[in-house]
Amino acid sequence: MSSIPDWLASALPPAARHPGLAIARLSDARALGRGGFALSSPAFRAGEKLDPCFTADEEDAVAPPLEWTAPPPGMQELVIVVEDATSDGSVPLCHWLVWGLPGQKGKLLEGEVPPRAGKNGRGNSEWLLPDLPEGQPHTFVFQMFALDLPLTLMPGATREELFAEMDGHVAASAVLTATYTSSDEEENWDEEDWD
Repeated sequence: MSSIPDWLASALPPAARHPGLAIARLSDARALGRGGFALSSPAFRAGEKLDPCFTADEEDAVAPPLEWTAPPPGMQELVIVVEDATSDGSVPLCHWLVWGLPGQKGKLLEGEVPPRAGKNGRGNSEWLLPDLPEGQPHTFVFQMFALDLPLTLMPGATREELFAEMDGHVAASAVLTATYTSSDEEENWDEEDWD
C-alpha cells in the first residue's frame, strides 16, 4: 500500500490514515480546509466515538447528523464520502456517497435522506451501518468536497463513477473522524432461561 500524503497525514489521527481514502485521491493541500471550510457533527466531536444508534448494533439505526461551514465563493455542489479507514486492501469500505448538496453552509439532520446517494460498499444507496466484529475499533473518515461545477450523476452511481466526475473539480475539502467499537453486552439476553 502506498503512503498517505503528508498534507493529509497531519490532518488525520494515525488510525485514519488509509492511503485509499477519497480525499487522498481527489483533494490536495491547497483545498483542505480552504477558506475555513469545515465539517462537524452535533452528535460527536472529531475523533470521538459514534453512538450505537448510528450502527448495526441498534435497531432502527440511522445516519448521523452533519453540519458544514460555507465553502469558498462560487462552489456549485457539495459531496460527502464516508469511508472506514480500518479496512483492509487498497480501497476502504465505503459507507456513504452523497451529492447534490447546494454549495453553501448547510446540514443533514439525523436520519435525513439526502438528495442524491450512490452505492455504498455493499451496493445499497443508503448509509451503510457499521457492523463490526466485537472488540475491534474502527475509524470512520467523513469527507466533504466542494466542487466548482454541478454533477450530472443520477442517484445510484458507484464510487468510481462519482470520483470520475469529481476528478479535477474539488476546490475545497474537509474531514471529520469518528471511531466505533462493537460490544456484545446485550447478546446474553437470548441465552437466559425465563421459564
